[in-house]
Amino acid sequence: MSGLLALLDDIAAIAKVAAASVDDVLGQAAKAGSKAAGAVIDDAAVTPKYVTGFSPARELPIVWRIARGSLKNKLLFLLPVGLALNEFAPWTITPLLMLGGAYLCFEGAEKVHHLFAHKENHVADLPLEEAVDAVHLEEQKVSGAIKTDFILSAEIMTIALSEIPESNIWMEAATLAVVAIGITVMVYGSVALIVKADDVGLMMSSKGRLSVVRALGRGIVKAMPGFLKLLMVVGTAAMLWVGGSIVIHGLKELGVKWLYGTIHDIAHAVAHSVGQIEGFIAWATTASLDGVFGLILGLILIPVVSKVILPIWNSFRKDSDKVSEH
Repeated sequence: MSGLLALLDDIAAIAKVAAASVDDVLGQAAKAGSKAAGAVIDDAAVTPKYVTGFSPARELPIVWRIARGSLKNKLLFLLPVGLALNEFAPWTITPLLMLGGAYLCFEGAEKVHHLFAHKENHVADLPLEEAVDAVHLEEQKVSGAIKTDFILSAEIMTIALSEIPESNIWMEAATLAVVAIGITVMVYGSVALIVKADDVGLMMSSKGRLSVVRALGRGIVKAMPGFLKLLMVVGTAAMLWVGGSIVIHGLKELGVKWLYGTIHDIAHAVAHSVGQIEGFIAWATTASLDGVFGLILGLILIPVVSKVILPIWNSFRKDSDKVSEH
């Protein structure tokens, strides 16, 4: 009997340790995931455009296909690569973060540039006249969305990894897996709700039994175009803020501290001059200045990418295609 009680005590102790470990993983995942807010918001803001132009019956299946591709990006590719770099080459994390931050600045600045230049967004969309059929168009859209997601997911996972307290590799892997799954569910669950909101509104406006339900449905339909534009604006601002902040903090880690110090001093001076809710004012000022820096950096990167990086990349792709043909 005493042996059984001892065994039960051991099982209870193991259960407590396991529960504590789960709590630690969830807590670290929540903290790490929150740091990637800018990339997450932009991911949710960008994805709805990939289902535009398809029949309502295909919208959710397309979102599901992109979500599966996103999980594959995070769990099968980015998670093991991130853990390996963190374990064997931790010095690469800050430069990779800065590279991802610069990409976010480029993306955000390009959206601002296109807005004022009255051009279409640069993310590759297949023109309808070039589509052989709806199936081919869907494949092109899904493939493009998953490629864009890979870059944003890489940024999300790198930010999350940098925020996880130093621990054993299994705890880091579990935390990153929770971040990957949680963010994917949140992003693509939100996208599914967004792309079907107008259909729900139409159904409510036409089939609602109460006048208030019908009025609400009409309101949803009218509000969705404006909401999508607002979401894109918020996503762009978040990209510039987060991207600028990542680069500035990376420069500080690499020894270039004057920019971080200048922004910090300005933010606290502004907050002190206001005299109320100083913490919020300091944060808002810092975020705004980070965003301005991100916009300037992104605008600088636009000609670099278009005139240097893209021609080199296109030349490399053509050479690769020629080699594969032979």
